[in-house]
Amino acid sequence: MGHLVGKDLYRTLGRKLDGLTMRAPWNDRLYALLKELYTAEEAELAIRMPYGLHPLDEIERITGFEKAKLEKLIEQMSFKGLVIDVWTGDKYQYILSPMVVGIFEFTMMRTDDRLDAKQLARQFVDYLSNDTSFWRANVGRGKKVGPLRTLPHDEAVAPDEHIEILDYEKASAIIDSHSKYAIGICSCRHEKLHAGLKKCDIPLETCSTFGPATDFMIRHNFARAVTKSEMLDNLARAKDLGLVMCADNVQKDISFICFCCSCCCNVLLGISKLGMPEVVVTSSYIADSDDTVCSECGVCAQVCPINAIAMKNDGGPDIDQSICIGCGVCGLKCQTGAMTLTRRKQKVLHPDTMFERTILQCLERGNLQNFIFQDPGRVSHKFMRAFVGGFLKLPPVKRSLMSDMLRSRFLDAMKKGA
Repeated sequence: MGHLVGKDLYRTLGRKLDGLTMRAPWNDRLYALLKELYTAEEAELAIRMPYGLHPLDEIERITGFEKAKLEKLIEQMSFKGLVIDVWTGDKYQYILSPMVVGIFEFTMMRTDDRLDAKQLARQFVDYLSNDTSFWRANVGRGKKVGPLRTLPHDEAVAPDEHIEILDYEKASAIIDSHSKYAIGICSCRHEKLHAGLKKCDIPLETCSTFGPATDFMIRHNFARAVTKSEMLDNLARAKDLGLVMCADNVQKDISFICFCCSCCCNVLLGISKLGMPEVVVTSSYIADSDDTVCSECGVCAQVCPINAIAMKNDGGPDIDQSICIGCGVCGLKCQTGAMTLTRRKQKVLHPDTMFERTILQCLERGNLQNFIFQDPGRVSHKFMRAFVGGFLKLPPVKRSLMSDMLRSRFLDAMKKGA
């Protein structure tokens, strides 16, 4: 692998990142971004690293890097957020960061001057916002599983349905379920600030992390430790500001909640600017208006973060339910109580655990074979990745494994194999 130089090296790195949980389609914008983020040595190590979570001695064996050099590179890459290190009880294990949630967030959550934030912000805007290829590779075409889901503001849920809100759908319950907390800079607002595109006065420090994930965030200066009281204050401020809550798309061990504004958030802009409503998994609720108490003031249309509400010619709100994400910001700001959230008729898929989400997400994006046969250097693994990958990409196979009838059995089989 050492013979790769220049653009060939970063093109190979691009292929490796494209094989992770979120696709990273190649173009000149990605090349410029990777060249800014990775040194040549870091790029070569990333190319050789296995796809899944592994301890240092396994990475040493698989990559062929000498231990002292490997430790130095892994430390550098963890500092940058290009590698995630996880303490598993007796040792650290390491995994490559995907583009989202990963490289983008960790890069733009830094506040020190060891990275060129302005340059990187412009390059992220170019790759994630000024071009649709990243989002088109990861959403749409029937995909149901993504890394982010919308949390409803429970105050906006219709009173007769409020009792049905599950704990994993309530921000306050998520906070209560943890004992470790951290708050960091919103990567999207920080990116837009450095790119000269931030239009709001929303504070930068809002992004919340919970549980074991806080150790990684605090250790690498992506966030600061806070108390439960500070975390609840942060939640209350977000509600007052009418921010959208986007959480880790799992039901158990939720690790983060983002508080998003319409002008900066790449996910919300993916809907309002790029016309891709699937960039975030909706909540189990959807906006609905009671015309008998509506004052026709138009506030709901003004505050909707994705422009899903317009006022009819005769004055009432017209809700585009095909793009409504069920955030409840409209209900928070409605003075008459006419606008509320009601439960969707169609069930929304929220994976139970991170393992399940990873499996289903990779299956949808055609990358599951990489996490079954993880060693990029072994010929047998390369053959099996191609063979199994071709089988899993067949539309009938993918549809069957994602169906309600087979999904749970498929996930059980994957757990046993893991």
